[in-house]
Amino acid sequence: MSDTIEILQDNLGQALWDTFYMVGIATVVGVVLGTALALLLYLTQHRLFTPNRVVNEVIGFVVNAIRSMPFLILLVVLIPLIQLLIGDPYTPTGGAIALSIAAVPFFARIAESSFCEVDDGLLEAAISTGAPTRQIIFGAIFPQALPSFIRGIVLTIISLLGYSAMVGTIGAGGIGDLAIQYGYNRYETGVLVAIVLLLIVLVQLIQWIGDRIALKVTH
Repeated sequence: MSDTIEILQDNLGQALWDTFYMVGIATVVGVVLGTALALLLYLTQHRLFTPNRVVNEVIGFVVNAIRSMPFLILLVVLIPLIQLLIGDPYTPTGGAIALSIAAVPFFARIAESSFCEVDDGLLEAAISTGAPTRQIIFGAIFPQALPSFIRGIVLTIISLLGYSAMVGTIGAGGIGDLAIQYGYNRYETGVLVAIVLLLIVLVQLIQWIGDRIALKVTH
């Protein structure tokens, strides 16, 4: 027990910082780029805007191809690319890049689903007033999709938190790395238990905060 406490005291703070760093960057990149892809998918398939089957299917294929790969396999595939970009892929920054690439298509489909929930009648009314597409997106689509959109962000953060633990298997830092290096390799079961409990608490907290925010913005 004393060894477990000492390990956690010496390493948990840095491990948490690395995890929040990776998840934070990946969430921002995933939400920004994923939303852009979701809008392209939505606008190119919706009859009221600019349907374009070719563009929709090409983007959809790329999104689905990345999403279909288990994260650990995707991580291995991305190592040469990350090494080319930053030199050392086995760092929190390398983990953040891998998580970001996984987050973009993941969130794109979630955001697209949120946009598809918007009532066509509302869109037809907005279009009939002569409103440009940009105004319809920010004045009608986003406000109506916001509760589902926020829940999608929460789901993405929680998924990335789990993925960040997998990044630890290649030694890229974070609480997953701490669990592997000490809990598994050094047979410190107490470290593994502590990290599992910590992940449960973090997920519950993130979900609780996300649900409260979504409830406040629900029309």
